[in-house]
Amino acid sequence: MLQEEERKYIINTYNRQREATPLLVRGKGTRAWDEKGREYLDFVGGLAVNALGHCYPPVIEAARRQLETIIHTSNLYYTEPQIELARLLVNNSPAGKVFFANSGAEANEAAIKLARKYSKLYVGEERFEIITALNSFHGRTLATVTATGQEKFHRGFEPLVPGFRYARFNDVDSFRSQVSPYTCAVMVEPVQGEGGIHVATEDFLRGLRRLCDENKLLLIFDEVQCGMGRTGKLFAFEHYDVVPDIFTLAKALGGGLPIGAMLCSEEVSKGFSPGDHASTFGGNPVACAAAAAVVKTLLQDGFLDLVQQKGTFLINELKRLQKLFPRLIKEIRGMGLIIGIEVGSKARQLQRLCQERGLLVNCIGEAVLRLLPPLNVAEKELQAAVEILEDVLKDEKDE
Repeated sequence: MLQEEERKYIINTYNRQREATPLLVRGKGTRAWDEKGREYLDFVGGLAVNALGHCYPPVIEAARRQLETIIHTSNLYYTEPQIELARLLVNNSPAGKVFFANSGAEANEAAIKLARKYSKLYVGEERFEIITALNSFHGRTLATVTATGQEKFHRGFEPLVPGFRYARFNDVDSFRSQVSPYTCAVMVEPVQGEGGIHVATEDFLRGLRRLCDENKLLLIFDEVQCGMGRTGKLFAFEHYDVVPDIFTLAKALGGGLPIGAMLCSEEVSKGFSPGDHASTFGGNPVACAAAAAVVKTLLQDGFLDLVQQKGTFLINELKRLQKLFPRLIKEIRGMGLIIGIEVGSKARQLQRLCQERGLLVNCIGEAVLRLLPPLNVAEKELQAAVEILEDVLKDEKDE
C-alpha cells in the first residue's frame, strides 16, 4: 500500500494515521475522492489554500498556458505574470509595493526582516524587537516559529531567535506594556487561525494602530490564512478600517499552487535595497499566473458579498446546532468562511466521525473543529455539511 511506503520513506512530521487517513487521489470543486472511490465534502481545503475548490477551471487554464510558455526564470529577469499579479494586488490594496515568496512563513520572514531593516535605517539603530500575540501562529522557520506565541511550537528548537515579545490578543494594554526602546513593530493576525479561530475586535486593531503611530512602530498584519476573501473582504483588515504598514498573504493566493506575498507601503519599502532579501522561486511565473486568476475571480462583482452571506448562513446554522447540543458545542467563532467550533476534548473524535460520514474538517489542538470551505461553495453544500455534523453530534450525545 502507498500508505506503508509513506511510512517508509517520508519523515513523520504530520501524524497521519495509516488506517484512518484517506489517500486522496482526485478533487473537483468542493469534493475530493480517495483511492477506493469514496467521495468527501472537503471543508479543509488544503488548510485554506483551495479557496476556489479543487481544480478551479480558470486557475487550471492560467497555469496550463504558462506551463506551455515559460515555467521559471531567475528574478534577475522580468516576467509578465509577476508584474500582472503585483499590479492586481497593489491596485486593490493600500500597499505600494510587493515582494513574492513561496509560502506564508517566507512572507512573514520577509516582513520581519523588512521591519527590522526599515526601523534601523529610519527610526533608530537600536530597534529590532517585534511584539506578537499569545496563541498566534506565524510559520515554521526559526524566526517565524519564534514569532508564534505558542510554547508548544518552540519546544526543542531553543535557543530561539532573539527579539520577540508576546502580549495578549485583543488586549491593547498588554501590547502597550511590552513596548520598549528596542521595539520596532507589532505583528498580529486579524483572525487567529491555528490559535483556534479568534477574531480581533475593532477596538483592538484600531488601538494597535494608535499605539504604533504614537511610538513610531510598524504595524504588521499576518493575513496568510484569513486574507484573500476568506472573511468576505479581500483582506480581513478591511472590516476594521485599519491600514497596516506591512501585511502578508499566501495559502489562498495561488489557488492550490505555492506562493506567498509580503506587501507594504511605499515608504516602508525603502527599507529593502537590492541584495537585502531574495527568493529563488518567489514570483514563479506559473504560480503568479494562477494567483492572478484567483485575484480576478475574487474581484468579480458580488463575489465577496456572497462569501459574507454564506458565512452568515453557516454560522447561524452552527449556532442552531449549539442550541441543540449545548454540552458538546461550547462556542462558535469566526468571520466569513473561516469558522471554529469549540467542542472540548471531543474534537479529534468528532473530526474522525465526520470523515467517516464523508465530511473533511480539521482539528486545531484538542478542542476546536475548523471549517474552511471553498469561497464558491454552494449553500446546499453548506447545508449538507451541517447535516453531517448534526448526525455526528446526535450519535455522540446518545452514547
